[in-house]
Amino acid sequence: MMDYVKLGRTGMDVSRICLGCMSFGISGRGNHAWTLNEEESRPFIKRALEAGINFFDTANVYSDGTSEEILGRALKDFTRREEVVIATKVHGRMRPGPNGAGLSRRAIMTEIDASLRRLGTDHVDLYQIHRWDYRTPIEETLEALHDVVKAGKARHIGASSMHAWQFAQALAIAERHGWTRFVSMQDYVNLLYREEEREMLPLCAAEGIGVIPWSPLARGRLTRAWDDISARSETDEFGKTLYAKSADADRKVVEQVAEIAAKRGIARAQVALAWVLAKPVVTAPIVGATKSPTRLRASCRSSVERQFNEIPQARRQRSQRLGNLARLMADLWCRRGER
Repeated sequence: MMDYVKLGRTGMDVSRICLGCMSFGISGRGNHAWTLNEEESRPFIKRALEAGINFFDTANVYSDGTSEEILGRALKDFTRREEVVIATKVHGRMRPGPNGAGLSRRAIMTEIDASLRRLGTDHVDLYQIHRWDYRTPIEETLEALHDVVKAGKARHIGASSMHAWQFAQALAIAERHGWTRFVSMQDYVNLLYREEEREMLPLCAAEGIGVIPWSPLARGRLTRAWDDISARSETDEFGKTLYAKSADADRKVVEQVAEIAAKRGIARAQVALAWVLAKPVVTAPIVGATKSPTRLRASCRSSVERQFNEIPQARRQRSQRLGNLARLMADLWCRRGER
């Protein structure tokens, strides 16, 4: 059975795995040539629902809005709106010229309506700022987000990828003014990038913020041999910037993951995902889905319960529950190969 937990201090239940939808979209629109079109994307969303995943994350900027469109139509066809938690984001450029990007009041009010139209719903459950906007006062952004919530267009608000001091400032300003508070932080956490453990994760733990890490598999680098390439790794310019300065250290981590996976007869992806899931502050890692059927079946040959033997005895009971979640995710990956 899939486990569900509260997102931060809210009363909203989310699955311990969130399906990331950046992989879905028209490749000719946006910055990702490796995205899957609608026909290819829909089985992934359906399998996620069958596995008990109720949490889906997208953004207005993903493939120029087509990710939201694909997700919205699939959820309408495969489930009921009240059964799922839809998260989207705002900040990126959606059109050229002034006011076409950012977190001004004008941009937020325009983009929430556009996202709702594309998703085919009257509200989102989590509306997140994709990045910090250095050109707009945070007070303007927070008040606009508060008004979005009060208008019934979003149930909760969240943030993503910023300095810990910025997030702390935003929380304090919202509290001072009585505005809606951020309930989640979507930050970059994986075995190759652990900087968030220094300040952001302790801050989130102290403030009761739900952490939903993006790229828990380091854009696939933790799932394959160091020298292997994929269509995404070849064309993902942003991804290349994340690891260019740490290649030597990263290689050692990837090799260690491979050693642990080989020792236990499981997929590397399962080892990397288990490491993220075992962090108490993490609510739900955001996992994408684009792998080939051959690689998917290879990742599901053995039960992932054994991977949790790497976790200290004091956390064993919790880890066994997480093992069930990882098995469900493995099953989802396997069944994707049947499409």
